[in-house]
Amino acid sequence: MSDRLALLGEAIVNNKYDIAEEVHNIRFSKLQLTPEQKREFQKIEQQIMQVRADFIEIFGRALIDNNDEQLSIDRVKEWGERAGSFIFNLGAPLDEALKDSSDYRKVIWKFIQESNSDMDLSADCIFKIISIIDPLLDHAVYYFSLTFVHHFQQSLNNAKKAFMELSVPIVPLIPGVGVLPLIGNIDTERAALLMEKTLEQANKLNLQHLILDVSGVLIIDTMVADQLLRVISALSLIGVKTILTGIRPEVAQTIVSLGLSLNQLTVKSNLHQAFKELQLVRQ
Repeated sequence: MSDRLALLGEAIVNNKYDIAEEVHNIRFSKLQLTPEQKREFQKIEQQIMQVRADFIEIFGRALIDNNDEQLSIDRVKEWGERAGSFIFNLGAPLDEALKDSSDYRKVIWKFIQESNSDMDLSADCIFKIISIIDPLLDHAVYYFSLTFVHHFQQSLNNAKKAFMELSVPIVPLIPGVGVLPLIGNIDTERAALLMEKTLEQANKLNLQHLILDVSGVLIIDTMVADQLLRVISALSLIGVKTILTGIRPEVAQTIVSLGLSLNQLTVKSNLHQAFKELQLVRQ
């Protein structure tokens, strides 16, 4: 049986590009591409074909090395990680990419069926082929998906990090004076970043005064209020005086109900008032 499996495996390896092209044509015929998308697709078509051919070869090698299951799994894992990264970087959605698995299965078995007329494979041999090929397809889907999702999660984390850094923007108004408009909700992660980036930018811009505008903060609870006070205290330690503006009436009620005192702070109703008084002080 091993000789027949090896013979079939060699046939798959030798015809990997033809098999890959058939899979490719099936998938391409299902895609609804605009003329511009087709032109862009043609630029990477050879790379995609090579990825497909490499995948087909794994199944041929698995039949040749039919007594070494771990070797085949290792090959599939390496391919899945490489192909998952490649497809993710193309910007293809995961659900579309996974549709390839049924086409691979269909075309590979078609090739085996056509080869059977020459090789006269026994029923035991067919069952052995099934026991080798089908689990490898499942492993391929797993490692491909795992890699794709990993890159997707990494991309989301990078986007979140970039957004978080942009969400603490100190805007210089005049030499020594800047404004930090806070917008949206402040969670624990953003609060920690607020402390780090505010001190860093205030020092970099050589500020003496910072207007901290909270009119865009939807909710100020104990954690948010405490963190804002910590930031203001830290700024005072590096010589930056903070003016708090934009406290809405409902936020003021919340701060009072929390028992927080703003007696130590300079508070103005809005950004314009704070900037106007700063200009008078600096004249």
